[in-house]
Amino acid sequence: MSTKTVKPERVRIFDTTLRDGEQSPGAAMTLEEKIEVAEFLDVMGVDIIEAGFPISSPGDFEAVSEISKRVRNATVCGLARAGFKDVDRAGEAVKAAKKPRIHTFISTSPVHMKHKLQMGPNAVLDAVGASVTRARSLVEDVQWSAEDATRTEHDFLCRCVELAIRSGATTINIPDTVGYATPQEFFELIQMLMNRVPNIDKAVIATHCHNDLGLAVANSLSGVLAGARQIECTINGIGERAGNAALEEIVMAMKVRKDRMPFETGINTTMLSRASKLVSNVTGFPVQYNKAIVGKNAFSHESGIHQDGMLKNVETYEIMRPEEVGVKETSLVLGKLSGRHAFKDKLASLGYALADEAFEDAFKRFKNLADHKKHVFDEDIVALVDDEIVRGHDRISVKDLRVESGTDIAPSADLMLTVKGQDKRTKTSGNGPVDAIFNAIHELYPHTASLQLFQIHAVTEGTDAQATVSVRLEEDGRTVTGKGAHTDTLVAAAHAYVNALNKLLVKRNKQAPETLKVAR
Repeated sequence: MSTKTVKPERVRIFDTTLRDGEQSPGAAMTLEEKIEVAEFLDVMGVDIIEAGFPISSPGDFEAVSEISKRVRNATVCGLARAGFKDVDRAGEAVKAAKKPRIHTFISTSPVHMKHKLQMGPNAVLDAVGASVTRARSLVEDVQWSAEDATRTEHDFLCRCVELAIRSGATTINIPDTVGYATPQEFFELIQMLMNRVPNIDKAVIATHCHNDLGLAVANSLSGVLAGARQIECTINGIGERAGNAALEEIVMAMKVRKDRMPFETGINTTMLSRASKLVSNVTGFPVQYNKAIVGKNAFSHESGIHQDGMLKNVETYEIMRPEEVGVKETSLVLGKLSGRHAFKDKLASLGYALADEAFEDAFKRFKNLADHKKHVFDEDIVALVDDEIVRGHDRISVKDLRVESGTDIAPSADLMLTVKGQDKRTKTSGNGPVDAIFNAIHELYPHTASLQLFQIHAVTEGTDAQATVSVRLEEDGRTVTGKGAHTDTLVAAAHAYVNALNKLLVKRNKQAPETLKVAR
């Protein structure tokens, strides 16, 4: 008698970091950053990448178009409201994709229909049928969403879903738009649709849960247990208000608890940590230390009782191995006596492969860091190398900086920049040392960009910790985020501001060669 192994059912991962995630206040990304994130998600195994909302701006249209050309494996999706202009614009944006998808939506709850749409149920039904039909005439893969589905009357939701499928929708998304549902409610909602919509077998049901009550991941997994086979989520759970279901938590929950959730995804989980760092870097949003799966403390054990248990058997306090998500088990490894070979091995273990010149530059910065810090952690090296990569092709660079500040001293900065091969120096004052530095940069390289964000966080613990500084600049509707890392916070601030200027220079060069807009 033979026994057959039942293959777990596949749950598709729909990543909306570049669309819903970017709607987080202050999380705007440049075109280059969006492409970098999309290509990483594609390699990591995401099934569908929602690249943007094409009609919302020329920049979003360009991002979706460029990502459609570059993504090799994943479906590329563009969002559209239930109007022909939106749908046509989305279709145009994704036309170059190997696997294009249009995602069209309309609100279905009484409160949304009355106050947001000012439309009655019949008008909404007409819009559902027309928009899905239009989208299906442009692409084979059409997704339809019932915005605010969890507060929609069941009878009306069933009518909308049935009509959307009949009109050509291949995926039906059920969003908990305002994060209102509980896991049991969401489970029952998906089951209700599975039982009552006669043509539901002709489409995949998807979940899109927000985290206003901290239940986004739980609700998404409840939806899967009830029959959904696509989950919409974001890296680090970023998104509007309290965010979305976190991709890394969704994927690892299903991987660790196969006894309760016998499903599989196509995600290479060893890339989750790097994905988290990438999105954190491009958005300037730090990941909280106790964040599940990818937080700094997710695999840390400080309690003596925990340490004793871990030394005897790691399973006493760890339900997954750090290597499974791309995290090294130990952090304290390198110091000032380490040589090139040890440094290169450490870089390889962290996923970096640098060319000879870039490696030598990184090694010099590492040795300098080790002279200033008592302990060098993995996070220090990641910050150092990421900063080196970011600054590798800069036209403007910080060559020398000296700052004076203190009680009864007017803060001043003596700064030398290298601008396109030429050294320029100035000394300026300011309301504080950072203000003085930024004034000096502005004097040496005049521009009209305005400062939108200045943010500092320590890479590791301790008074000798490296500081990572994020600077966001805006010029003529273009927004960029610069990064800088150094044990001296003021030096990191200078590098971050200059890095942001270099990014603006790249963006300006697409229209006006060789210079940023000069202040008049």
